[in-house]
Amino acid sequence: MDKLQLLAMVQAYTGIGIGLIIGLGAAGACIGVGIMCSRFLEGAARQPEMMNTLQTKVFLLLGLIDASFIIGVGLAMLFAFGNPLLAVLG
Repeated sequence: MDKLQLLAMVQAYTGIGIGLIIGLGAAGACIGVGIMCSRFLEGAARQPEMMNTLQTKVFLLLGLIDASFIIGVGLAMLFAFGNPLLAVLG
């Protein structure tokens, strides 16, 4: 296999990996946010006096859920624009 074909194969598999990272990360974050919000509404309906405490914790956890997705996007962009796997072919 010549060098050009190997380069194309690495870039193609990297593109598939980037799509999986972003797609599955977005799906996981959306599912997590949906579950978290539904549990918050359920808890607030059961005990309205705890709503302020629950709201603080929900916002903190929603930020952490979104942060994990943003970290995944950052890693995907690393592989998209500065692919370290191509350094092996150097």
